[in-house]
Parts: sequence; structure tokens; C-alpha cells
Amino acid sequence: MPSTILVTGSTGLIGSRLVASFEAAGNRVLRAVRRKPRSDEELRWDPAAGEIELGRLNDVDAVVHLAGANIAGSRWSKSYKQLLLDSRTQGTRLLCETLAALDPKPRVLACASAIGFYGDRGDVELDETSSGGEGFLPELCMQWERACQPARDAGIRVVNMRIGVVLSSEGGALAKMLLPFKLGAGGILGSGQQYFSWIALDDVIGAIETILANDQVAGPVNLVSPQPVTNRDFTKTLGRVLSRPTVLPMPAFVARLAVGEMADALLLGGARVLPKVLVNLGYQFQQPALEPALRHLLRK
Repeated sequence: MPSTILVTGSTGLIGSRLVASFEAAGNRVLRAVRRKPRSDEELRWDPAAGEIELGRLNDVDAVVHLAGANIAGSRWSKSYKQLLLDSRTQGTRLLCETLAALDPKPRVLACASAIGFYGDRGDVELDETSSGGEGFLPELCMQWERACQPARDAGIRVVNMRIGVVLSSEGGALAKMLLPFKLGAGGILGSGQQYFSWIALDDVIGAIETILANDQVAGPVNLVSPQPVTNRDFTKTLGRVLSRPTVLPMPAFVARLAVGEMADALLLGGARVLPKVLVNLGYQFQQPALEPALRHLLRK
């Protein structure tokens, strides 16, 4: 049965593909936007000002909340770290308090989070029952997930989607890697032993649709491939797919000089995260293994 689904962050890499998939299945999609709405399928919200068009939400069945400032959009100055935190917690809290006041309420809220929740954990296998890590990214994710509490308290089923590194030919991390790798400048970062927990964009969409459809799923869900790899393995695999050498490593100190504090969290650290909840649901990954996924995405 078609549903009415509200999506925030609908113009991003995940959101744009998700909206198209929802609409192709016959659902009505409302998009929360910060600018003036241009159609009946858009509603305006301003998280910083605490404003949202409440009346447009009365017939919403499900909500997918993806909005938030780009984690790698700038060096992590004190002000940018505050922007990252505010863009996630303020928007999430506003949305959840608004949904909690509705009658009837949506059945489910699927809210983005990230595997940054786990921090830098070496080669320890982590699933949804694992504790959070230490540092800026874990604390950011913890506060982001806690901001969903008003919706939980109102009886809405809340899923915190801990999303890994999304691989797509349309943008994101892979798109940024392609030029240096094609030029033969791709190489191992730091020790290369840090784990890279990735997921193909098609599986992000499939996982979200599975989450919305399964009423028993609540709490954290890792959106990652069941086959995480080390940075060394990822680098060698991408080089092999592109038929390019990968002999120019980036030492840790160079990464830190290039991007500052962000280097340790996003480039030199890692976590070996597994999708236990999705596997137990019987979700069938379209791209579970890295090399076939890259060949599919890059048409190699």
C-alpha cells in the first residue's frame, strides 16, 4: 500500500536516490526544504529558527531524516565542529518534537547517524550492541541519536541508521578518490591497517526500505557491507579495478597537515563494523563484496 513519506536532506547523495525510489514504488514524498517551497510536495523548515510547517505533516506515515552539514566540508575548527553538532541535533530535536505532537503520528522515523559512533577501534568486530567510542565523532553521533528521544517517548518507532562510507559513482567519497587514483597518485593512508566499513548506495536505499517495512526494527542499525576491508585492501582493490598503480602512500603526518584533526577520525582511524541487524532480517545485499561493487559502480 502506497505511503506518504517525509524526507529531509532530499537533495543529497542518499536523499535524491531515495526519493526517486520511493516515488517509483508509488509513494507520495514530501521534501523538507530550507528555501521557499516550489511545489505542493515541498514544505519549509528552518531548524535554526525552530520552524516547520506543522499542518503539512498530519498525513505522513513515515519519516526519513538525512539532513546535516557535510562532515568533511571544512577543517574541524571549533566553529565548524559546533556547526556539525547543531545541524544534526537542532534539526533532529525540532523534527522529533514536532512529530511527537501530531495526531495521528507517523509509524516510523528512520534517522541518519554514522559508524563514527564507534570511533577508532582497530580490528575488533563491532555490531549494534557494541559501545560507543571516544572523541568528537562518537560524541557527535551519540548526541544526534539522543535528540530522537521525543519521538521515542511519543511511541514512534525510531531507527538510528549508522551509515558507513557510501560508495557511488554519483558523488561522495568514491567520486573524490577517482581523479588521484586515475592519475596514479592513489596510495595507502597511514598504516593501511585501519578498517574501511563501506556500503554501496544501492544497498543504502534497499536497507532503508527494509527498515521502513519491518515494524519490529528499532534502535541502531548499521548500514554497512558485511565485508569491511582495511584501507590497504581498499586501495589495492580500487587500483586494480582502475588498472592504475597505488605506490604513493600518504604518511600519517602528511594527512594531519592536510586536513588537521579530521585526519585521525576519517582517514587514519577506522572501525570494523558489521550489519548484524540487517543480516538477521534476511536482507540480501546487492553488492556485498568490494571488488564486484567497484566494477559495477565504475563499469569496469
